[in-house]
Amino acid sequence: MSPNHRSRPRLTLAAAALGFVVVLLDVSVVNVALDALRTGFATDISGLQWVVNAYTLMFAALLLMGGTLGDRLGARAVFVSGFAIFTLASVACGLAPSLATLVAARAAQGTGAALLVPNSLSLLQQAFPDREQRSRAVGWWGAAGGIALAAGPVAGGFLVTHLGWRSIFLINLPIGMIGMALALRYTIPSRTNGSRSLDLPGQATAILSLGALALALTNAARLGWTHPQVLAGIAVALLSGAAFVANAARSKAPMLPLSLFAIPAFSIASAIGIIVNFAYYGLIFVFSLFFQLQEQLSPQQTGIAFLPMTVVLMIMNIIAGRLITRLGARRIMVFGLLLAAAGYGLLLQIHVAGSYWLLVVPMLMAASGIALLIPTMTNITLSAVDPSRVGIASGVLNTARQVGGMVGVATCGYLVRDTAATAFMAGMHLSIALAVVLLVAGAALAFFGLHERPADVAPQT
Repeated sequence: MSPNHRSRPRLTLAAAALGFVVVLLDVSVVNVALDALRTGFATDISGLQWVVNAYTLMFAALLLMGGTLGDRLGARAVFVSGFAIFTLASVACGLAPSLATLVAARAAQGTGAALLVPNSLSLLQQAFPDREQRSRAVGWWGAAGGIALAAGPVAGGFLVTHLGWRSIFLINLPIGMIGMALALRYTIPSRTNGSRSLDLPGQATAILSLGALALALTNAARLGWTHPQVLAGIAVALLSGAAFVANAARSKAPMLPLSLFAIPAFSIASAIGIIVNFAYYGLIFVFSLFFQLQEQLSPQQTGIAFLPMTVVLMIMNIIAGRLITRLGARRIMVFGLLLAAAGYGLLLQIHVAGSYWLLVVPMLMAASGIALLIPTMTNITLSAVDPSRVGIASGVLNTARQVGGMVGVATCGYLVRDTAATAFMAGMHLSIALAVVLLVAGAALAFFGLHERPADVAPQT
């Protein structure tokens, strides 16, 4: 290790933050380009679902593997590799000549994202050995991600309107080059642990199960639930999911230790993570289509329409960390779920050609509730498990959230598959109602299943 590496922890933070920024940017930025992609590739709602979900699918399926590879090969090496894969895949997205090529490149982006996120946190842990400094660094890392999530729709709308949809992917090229340069020059070469098991059977069955599920849910919008391809996809998803659980039960070092789910607080946090991302990402997809197809807004106007929701996400994330220690995780969890449910419930009044300003307060309520939940469920997860298992537990929580987002986009996309105004609005109202029911169910689960303990309100790090 060179002295140069030891003396630049802030630049290590900059590299780690850039890795998180591009991952979250590409979660949010694509939604404002949906109509441009629909017309550019002459595709339907199913095709748009694949553009969104190919990324989420690989991100969810490989997230745990990304952390394990960081332990085996070194966090720095895997982080830089993830940045390289993500950047090259972004260029491939920007140059894609067909929808199939774009979907494949989006899947490659998701692979890079799965390598970036867990190892960016490992780099911060190495660069900031002092607990207080590390906590601040993680806070800045999270804030950078929050800014990216908030700025994504606005920046994406501007780029799509003035430079075309390909620019939202090509903008990752300079970001990726800067991030890789900072990581190679200023991060500490990481220790390796070759004894860490990769659990290849578990990884293979996880990818197969999630892929088959995504294929079945997405094809249902075009083929119907009784089509042989859809039924076959569901069958493969169930069988490979059962094989994944069986492998985890008998493996000495499984990718997903089933014993974690014996901890009630962890199980509840994971279930609520699925619900929250189902509602948020599913309805973001639907509202993006509503603004662009039904309200005829430009991509730039669509990005601005989402601005109240995305800005409050960033602000409330910061406030939530302070509220947890005062009110307790259980109260915040129940309140956040009910606030989000109430906000989405008020959006049931939405109709074509209605006033946008009637949507602002409900959108703020829904986003505020979601923002309160994200750090709170993370806090519950970290407090519920033994310190030696914090890494795998947080990885499982984030994987559960990504799976929830993928299923949310697929399910809500199915409900709004008909873009004719009357049919679309009926599907949109059904999507909102489904999200409300799930959020209320999550609130009941948190109220009856969580119990305040001193560990529940430990400060988040």
